[in-house]
Amino acid sequence: MKIGEVAARTELSLRTIRQYEDSGLVVPSASSEGGFPLYTDADVARLMVIRRMKPLGFTLDETRELLDAVDRLAADTPDTPYELEPTVRAALVARVRGYEHAATERVAELRAQLARAEEFAGSLRARVP
Repeated sequence: MKIGEVAARTELSLRTIRQYEDSGLVVPSASSEGGFPLYTDADVARLMVIRRMKPLGFTLDETRELLDAVDRLAADTPDTPYELEPTVRAALVARVRGYEHAATERVAELRAQLARAEEFAGSLRARVP
């Protein structure tokens, strides 16, 4: 699919998608005959991971580190050059779990902030006749 369709599906701007391309976070899977980037569903899924990490305050470097770990674990295939040593696999799994834990903590913090904001808005509504 073309970048415009990807932008619509991910709700990311063309500029943001290109920025992620320039930083190496996502690489279009193909190119059209005219040289325009083409994306697959896997590329869209990758962009959605990036999009979901951003509001939780993860940096681009942290996003890159997580995506690298996930990519390496996904490619881990026995009896191939991509097979990971058990210690490497364990370290990658621990890294992904660390990000999961951090995301869970950040979601809890955001929920607490939202509750305070809703409480504040409610107190303002109560003051206005």
